[in-house]
This record gives sequence, structure tokens and C-alpha cells, in this order.
Amino acid sequence: MSKTSYAINVNINYKTNRINNVFYTKLLGLTLDSTLSWKPHMDQLISKLNSACYIIRSIISLENLRMIYTSSVHSIISYNIIFWGNSTYSNTIFKLQKRVISIMMNAGNRESCHELLKKLNILPLYSQYILSLLLFVVKNINMFKSNSVVHSINTRHCSDLYLPSVHLSKVQKGVYHSGIKVFNCLPPRIKSLSSDKRKFKSASKRFLSEGSCYTIHEYFDWNLLSNPSTGNLPLINDC
Repeated sequence: MSKTSYAINVNINYKTNRINNVFYTKLLGLTLDSTLSWKPHMDQLISKLNSACYIIRSIISLENLRMIYTSSVHSIISYNIIFWGNSTYSNTIFKLQKRVISIMMNAGNRESCHELLKKLNILPLYSQYILSLLLFVVKNINMFKSNSVVHSINTRHCSDLYLPSVHLSKVQKGVYHSGIKVFNCLPPRIKSLSSDKRKFKSASKRFLSEGSCYTIHEYFDWNLLSNPSTGNLPLINDC
């Protein structure tokens, strides 16, 4: 249900067992709450990332730090990020990621992590979210239609993916709609690689590393400046 919904006491039984109402539950490593706010899941990620910060403080070698980051930080923030990466609470996870990067590079409290992330070839949280969405689209391309299939008008966007019109914000911010938006915003040279998943992933990661975007809006704005042919695209609410 949505955040404004009232709790409804529903009695559901299966055979002789009653199925109880719960506010959250775990499914395949995700903690799903009744309003899909992702807060319980974020709380768990915060605890894990705080532990990773403690471990990283004791490592000196940059090579070892990279290994620890990949196993203890990247694996946590990238797992199923396509579901929670656009939530209100994801910015807290991004702040923890920047804290880890500052510790790794022995940076001061006021030093920007932007260039440090580029130097380490690590994507900021929201760029990792965008990459995960792009890979989801390419791996499940049969789920999507192109504009040319929906209408016969030959426009510069006819080869883009068709974006259905919806009003519910949960759907607009969901994986399907968000994936279409970020994919359509890619430069044509990267879209053309979508039939080769390995090349597409490599090219997309290089592209996102170059921009190193801190927000979803920043991704769209940067793309429109570097690739004006994308035209005016709807933005994803980055809360």
C-alpha cells in the first residue's frame, strides 16, 4: 500500500493456518516494508557499511583497500540497487560510501570525493544505480517496446524505448519506467552496443565514470549537455 494508506485488518487463511499482517518481511536479501519506503532495508545496509568503515580504517595498502571495498562495500550497495536506489533514504547510503572513500584515500573532512571516486574508478551510488538499471534493460530487452512499434511516425526518438504513461509515483520510480528513462538518455554509440552485453556494460561504465554523477538529475542534465540529440526527457525524482 502507499504511504497515505490506512492499515487494514484483513483475515486471510490458508487451510488451517492464518496468515498474519506484517509491516515488513525479508525476500531474497531485501527487506520489504508495507509502504515500500525501503527504510528497514536502509537501516540494515547502514549497519553493514559502518562495520566496513571500521575494517577499512585498519588497512594500509591501497591494493588491499580496493579488495576490501569490493567485498565489503560494493557488494552491499550494488545488491538489488535497482529496487531501492531511487528511494528517499538512499542518500544516507551515498554519504556512507563517500565516508569510506575518504578513509581509503586519507582525505580531509572537507575534501570532495568527486575526484577521488574517479581516481579509484569507483562509481558513485547513483551512477551505480543507473548502471544497474541499464544492465537490467539490456538483459531483459524483450520486456520493452520501441517507439517505432507503438507509432509509425519517423522521429529522432523512434528507435528509443517506449515509455507508457502512468500516474502512480511508485510506478514512475520503479525499475521498468526508470530503466527506460536512463536507457533512452544514453548516447546512440552506447545504445548500439546493447546486443553485446559485455561491450555495453564496459562502455556504459566508462561513460558513467566520466560523468561521475551524484544525483539522477545530474545524469540527465549532463547527458543533455553532452548529447543534445536526446531532446527533452522526463526526469526521475531523486528525492
